[in-house]
Amino acid sequence: MQTRRVTILGSTGSIGRSTIDLIAREPERFPVEALTAQSNVGLLAEQALSLKAKCAVIGDESLLPELRQRLAGSGIESAAGAGAIIEAAARPAEWVMAAIVGAAGLEPTLAAVRRGAIVALANKESLVCAGPLVMREAALHGATILPVDSEHNAIFQVFDFKAPDNIDRVILTASGGPFRTLNLSEMREVTPAQAIAHPVWSMGAKISVDSATLMNKGLELIEASFLFPVPEDRIEVLIHPQSVVHSLVSYVDGSVLAQLGTPDMRTPISVTLAWPARMPTPAARLDLAAIAKLTFEVPDFARFPALNLTRQALQSGGSAPTILNAANEVAVDAFLNGRIGFLDITRIVEQTLSRVPSGPLGDLAAVHEADGTARRYAAHLIDPTDDDRVVRVQTRGRNRR
Repeated sequence: MQTRRVTILGSTGSIGRSTIDLIAREPERFPVEALTAQSNVGLLAEQALSLKAKCAVIGDESLLPELRQRLAGSGIESAAGAGAIIEAAARPAEWVMAAIVGAAGLEPTLAAVRRGAIVALANKESLVCAGPLVMREAALHGATILPVDSEHNAIFQVFDFKAPDNIDRVILTASGGPFRTLNLSEMREVTPAQAIAHPVWSMGAKISVDSATLMNKGLELIEASFLFPVPEDRIEVLIHPQSVVHSLVSYVDGSVLAQLGTPDMRTPISVTLAWPARMPTPAARLDLAAIAKLTFEVPDFARFPALNLTRQALQSGGSAPTILNAANEVAVDAFLNGRIGFLDITRIVEQTLSRVPSGPLGDLAAVHEADGTARRYAAHLIDPTDDDRVVRVQTRGRNRR
């Protein structure tokens, strides 16, 4: 079996922990170069010691003394700060898990791409915010981008890249989230605790809220447009509450190929980790007879306007997806902190998208400018009087995991 040195950006998050679980089962095959986290210093140190990582990086610089204390005598290098995370991504690892949540993951992901690494992409915002830039750099430096999101990973497994003209449609499935059957009046009253209680997947708070609004599926639509050579109007979304069919590819002859499996992120992660081979995982085996019934339905675009907003941003091009993503991160943060209601999330995104002008994304500076402008505008919509919070929200969007 091939040995592959690995780095995990965002090792203490849900994707990072699932990746650690797989690597820990075959540590000789997957030696660890670097692990990074934003603030969970205890778990980061524990992971680094357990896997004998060469380097551990904490994003919160105030936690560096504690990290060094926990790693004392181990010989493991330690560092802190956003710059150190980017440097960790640039270290010599053949395979890099890009699992930092939000726009903050863009620069570390680009650092790995520019090194020509195999990048297991769990940070969809990198392509949403800067898809043309990331894909251009990947082609220039010979990097391989492998999708980790279960939906894109499913498409990757059944997509005929040698003959894309044979593809009729790409169909992303969505569980529908915890509020799939609620009306608008009921959705207006939901709490952050209810929104993060996903009925199928175990995920972090931000992505769970995105799943509840279906913004996550919209972001995945944008991501799919960069990963797979099909026009935007041939990428569709289908609600599938059981989350067994992870996505489908329809061919011109009428054939529809799908990837099925139990909802366990260790399966798509393993596809990228062992690629182009496969590796065993502890994921539960699919028992279709026990499940007995698989259902599908068309999304309700009136109750879940995020899907139309993301398609609108994709069609507009330029920095429109960057603006959409930044506004959504600000709005979700405000919802989780009890400052706005659930339905206000998409309202703020829509208003920001319509008011902040879109422009070309020629370089990283243009991405940051669009991102910052959108964050300031969205924060102003939430509270026009709190200028300090506008600055804090903008900074947090650049650096948080």
